[in-house]
Amino acid sequence: MPRRQPSRPRVMAQVAMVMNLDKCIGCHTCSVTCKQTWTNRSGTEYVWFNNVETRPGQGYPRGYEDQDKWKGGWHLKNGRLVPRTGGRARRLARLFANPELPSLDDYYQPWTYDYDNLTTAPLGEDLPTAPPRSLIDGRPTAVTWGPNWDDDLGGGPEHLAGDPVLAKMTEKVRLEYEQAFMFYLPRICEHCLNPSCVAVCPSGAMYKRVEDGIVLVDQDRCRGWRMCVSGCPYKKVYFNHRSGKAEKCTFCYPRIEAGEPTVCSETCVGRLRYLGVLLYDPDKVGEAAAVPDEKDLYEAQLGCFLDPDDPEVARAAEESGIPHDWIEAARRSPVHALITRYKVALPLHPEYRTMPMVWYIPPLSPVVDALTATGHDGEEPANLFGAIDTLRIPVSYLAELFTAGDPEPVEAALCRLAAMRSHMRRINLGEERDPAIARAVGMDQEAIEGMYRLLALAKYEERYVIPTGYAAGSGSTGSAGPTDTCSLDADGLPGMMPDGFPGADDFHAPPVPAPSGAGAGLAGRFNLLNWNGRGRPGGLFPRHAEEQR
Repeated sequence: MPRRQPSRPRVMAQVAMVMNLDKCIGCHTCSVTCKQTWTNRSGTEYVWFNNVETRPGQGYPRGYEDQDKWKGGWHLKNGRLVPRTGGRARRLARLFANPELPSLDDYYQPWTYDYDNLTTAPLGEDLPTAPPRSLIDGRPTAVTWGPNWDDDLGGGPEHLAGDPVLAKMTEKVRLEYEQAFMFYLPRICEHCLNPSCVAVCPSGAMYKRVEDGIVLVDQDRCRGWRMCVSGCPYKKVYFNHRSGKAEKCTFCYPRIEAGEPTVCSETCVGRLRYLGVLLYDPDKVGEAAAVPDEKDLYEAQLGCFLDPDDPEVARAAEESGIPHDWIEAARRSPVHALITRYKVALPLHPEYRTMPMVWYIPPLSPVVDALTATGHDGEEPANLFGAIDTLRIPVSYLAELFTAGDPEPVEAALCRLAAMRSHMRRINLGEERDPAIARAVGMDQEAIEGMYRLLALAKYEERYVIPTGYAAGSGSTGSAGPTDTCSLDADGLPGMMPDGFPGADDFHAPPVPAPSGAGAGLAGRFNLLNWNGRGRPGGLFPRHAEEQR
């Protein structure tokens, strides 16, 4: 009787991101470029697909991490994963009155300034001003909060007490925060493996793409129930009050399909973002998300990822319809290296059980400054390893952010980063390599130098390893061909359409009634989202009156 061959795992591919928090300087370039690309239009004045938060702080929207209040993500009930928002009957009862839906005040009241009052004021004794005006209704308003108000507050105790992560920690740590510095946390949609927003959507408009794992909203099916806003624990799904539809970060999928990085990655000043492909076993996702102990969720999610260098995994991936170039990209993926090989990247709030796919390298920088200030050698391995437990950012705070309160993975990641600094310092000073430094953190010299190259010296094509798009399940290795239409070309969306809403200029001024025929001037214009950057396509600039005759 022939021996039965063991079944190969079912393989899926996910485009994922890693951010190195040691490099984020809080410049908000990523937020501004994302805003200008995706949400610079009526109905999305308060929306930031990408935002940069200051920690410690309440975040955007305020206190979004308090799931006892907002009921986002999943929880275990009798050993089964169920949305925190409740079952279908409970969600149906709250369709028209959902108390777990953030209000505009929880985000912030978007505003502009009445510059006309400043520029047209008559001569007089008083200095004219530009008073704030609401971007929602154009009326006078008071500026009381913003998308990163915590940065302006500078960690003030009155608002710092509202940080849900800080509230989980001991009183001793709270008192020590007068010694703490602030660090920045850029956030986008996590494009989770187990997205709760998809599970709670009554109309089935939220979906996760098979070919690359990007979570999107089908604008045709969306009915504006806003259950996805409540169900997302990261509060990265928004309601467009002009179109009545849900919107969210698209991971810049038109660029990803062309093998290009997202806009936030492309424009990041600190070069802190990495994009690449991860292969994973979808049959393990549900089991991993349902482990009883929250502190085991990080390791459980790691267990879902597959090694693209394993020949069995490669064969299973090809049988699942994943193109060969995607498998090769997974082997060269910086995301795969930082998450599974070097294990210095950690997920954001794994306790929500959504299996997030945007991971973070925790910040280490202040430990060197703290040691140097006390008269010690801040780069000496013994000093560095011993100081991890006394970081000005408490390890317990980082653990509440990235490992459901388990400090061991955070300490391990920080020790690897510290070992890398010490090892490379010896090389730069012309000293003899010390293999004991790498061994102390479970690595060898080759691995620690490879990690250094990726984190410090990596070129553009090393940080962004993105294969072109393909048709899922077809086994095709070619890129997706051009289409005549784009799903973004619809009313209220970024694509330019003759019948679209008024242009981007309306975003920067108080709302006024749209003139008749608004948008007609866009006929024949070129959609920049579809431009490859080469040449001068027709419609890029307005035509002269003589040309229009």
